[in-house]
Amino acid sequence: MSRMTQPLSILHSVFGYPAFRPPQDQVIDTLMAGGDALVLMPTGGGKSLCYQVPAIALPGTGIVVSPLIALMQDQVAALRQAGVAAAFLNSSLSAEEAREVIRRLLAGELDLLYVAPERLVQESMLDLLERVQINLFAIDEAHCVSQWGHDFRPEYIRLEVLHQRFPAVPRIALTATADEATRREIRRRLDLDQARAFISGFDRPNIRYRIAEGSGGSRERLLRFIRDEHPGEAGIVYCLSRKRVDEIAAWLAAQGLDALPYHAGLSQEQRETNQRRFLNEEGVIVVATIAFGMGIDKPNVRFVAHLNLPKSIEAYYQETGRAGRDGLPADAWMLYGLQDVITLRQMMEGSEADEQFKRIERHKLDAMLGLCEMTGCRRQALLTYFGDPEPEPCGNCDNCLTPPETWDATVAAQKALSCVHRTGQRFGVNYLVDVLLGKDDERIRRFGHDRISTFGIGTELSVAAWRGLFRQLIARGLLAVDAEGHGGLRLAERARPVLQGKEQLWLRKELPAAKRSTRGRQAAAMAGVDAELWEALRRKRRELAEEQGVPPYAVFHDATLMELVARRPASLWEMATISGIGSHKLETYGETFLDLLADYPRDGAARPDASETQQETLTLFKAGMTVAQIAAHRSLRESTVYGHLAEAVARGEVPLAEVVELDEAEIERIGAMIELQEGGRLKAVFDALEGRYDYGVLRCIRAARLPANSS
Repeated sequence: MSRMTQPLSILHSVFGYPAFRPPQDQVIDTLMAGGDALVLMPTGGGKSLCYQVPAIALPGTGIVVSPLIALMQDQVAALRQAGVAAAFLNSSLSAEEAREVIRRLLAGELDLLYVAPERLVQESMLDLLERVQINLFAIDEAHCVSQWGHDFRPEYIRLEVLHQRFPAVPRIALTATADEATRREIRRRLDLDQARAFISGFDRPNIRYRIAEGSGGSRERLLRFIRDEHPGEAGIVYCLSRKRVDEIAAWLAAQGLDALPYHAGLSQEQRETNQRRFLNEEGVIVVATIAFGMGIDKPNVRFVAHLNLPKSIEAYYQETGRAGRDGLPADAWMLYGLQDVITLRQMMEGSEADEQFKRIERHKLDAMLGLCEMTGCRRQALLTYFGDPEPEPCGNCDNCLTPPETWDATVAAQKALSCVHRTGQRFGVNYLVDVLLGKDDERIRRFGHDRISTFGIGTELSVAAWRGLFRQLIARGLLAVDAEGHGGLRLAERARPVLQGKEQLWLRKELPAAKRSTRGRQAAAMAGVDAELWEALRRKRRELAEEQGVPPYAVFHDATLMELVARRPASLWEMATISGIGSHKLETYGETFLDLLADYPRDGAARPDASETQQETLTLFKAGMTVAQIAAHRSLRESTVYGHLAEAVARGEVPLAEVVELDEAEIERIGAMIELQEGGRLKAVFDALEGRYDYGVLRCIRAARLPANSS
């Protein structure tokens, strides 16, 4: 058996995928041969499989360094759904739970153990690991080691101890965002000089990039974007300040959207609650500062919106990369304005960092501004920045879809730059625009600027057009912002050739907000039976996820559900060929979903009405057959029969007491517990009752108490 036969078998049987995506197979081959690897792969590109597969294939346990508790919990939940022996050690566990994890680790029962970097470098943890057969160390979100990166975590620097204490154990460092300088620092900090590098490209072709000027009406434009293009879908909205986060979240909620805030000013409990709702529920929108997002593993985030300018392309790429991890169409939508540019320039110049750090930060912000103001393909610019140039325009960004108009702004720029010079290089944009428009203002008269040559020479442009011009001049580095925080502008050296008439300046034409394109796309539209089946599959997935206390995508990804809609498998053998359905999930969920699919046959076939199949179950039940007998007679799972009876209970067609063989006091006690759960979720009730009652029984009691939730 060749070395790669076993990993490929694991990929098929455990994860349900037909083949590795390059370079996954090469990375796995490297680790299984005992070598180290540095992996740069776009979000959603399958980085986790690069260490999960060899950790399962090799004797011993793979140790995964993960920076966030929520990320560990979600990844372990997803692995357990696939039948993998995985666990985590973090502060969310009780002492007894932690001891059980350690027992399983020492007994060799775990394929993968997730640990935070702070815990991993403790002497007690290192001593524990020396008693265990370790097959690899995986360092996720490895860019956190870089002080030049956007998510620096000091504790990551200490991870070099892994090579010192376990020199024979292969290590893999993984990240989705790292420029060349960050890659070098990862190698140096983690002692990975000899590691083989795998850079699989940064393109996320399913994401549409859209950037527009947003000086006015930004929240109304955001609302229109969500309602028109992503109704009922999950998304993230990033804002620069906590105050803005709270305002936007409250306003979106008042408009009827399920929007929640997330920032460091909220209590830890509130942050965890909001993040958990986002992960576990459908259609939740999180409005957040950059404190939210690292490790968010939700695959069906359909949009990421920015209402302020990110400070670097790395941050923008990382944040937008949280959309469309499942490979289905998604939007990266951003509005930014003049104040964003000024604020970020001031923050940068006013920081106490050394000059070298400031110089790097200026370069990063300049690149981000260049991406915003450019008139060519945004994806080409984005990929070129990461050293992954794309020869052809992408056809899937706003500039490709709706090429922007440009204009010869040389004369207007000369007027603006001259006005900055003649007013003393100490005033902000609003004042300068008033001077150019010749506004009758006491402050202008007091400074004598109503008598300078640039007073009133700019009446050919509107206030908005002048503000847009100043924004682009700052973005292009012709004007600099003062560091004291007053927003004053001064001439930069790059302004000289434009002022002297030696350089022509073509700029993007500012469009009124009403005329800006907001065209987007959604996932392939479904109609008729397909749409009904899609919603039925999502309901069933949500129901199963709630019963087990895991996010819906841990059961099946949207892409898997879409393939079920498209292919309509009629047997377990056919279902096993669907991407994302491994053997454990096939055994656990196959019959349940086949029962559901049977109600929605392929086009052209007669479709039994859902009410007809439920009625047949009810008829047999009223004739005296038990749930087990009906399931055997109709070749259904008992859970499906209980589902049919729960619908009948909710409609009042059969008394609950006839369906569940419990006394009145028991039913009342269970019903009261169900009503205490938000939305009547059953997992907490099932656990509280120590599994004594089948989920089907609980579902029927819920149907009697909360009819609206019976589905």
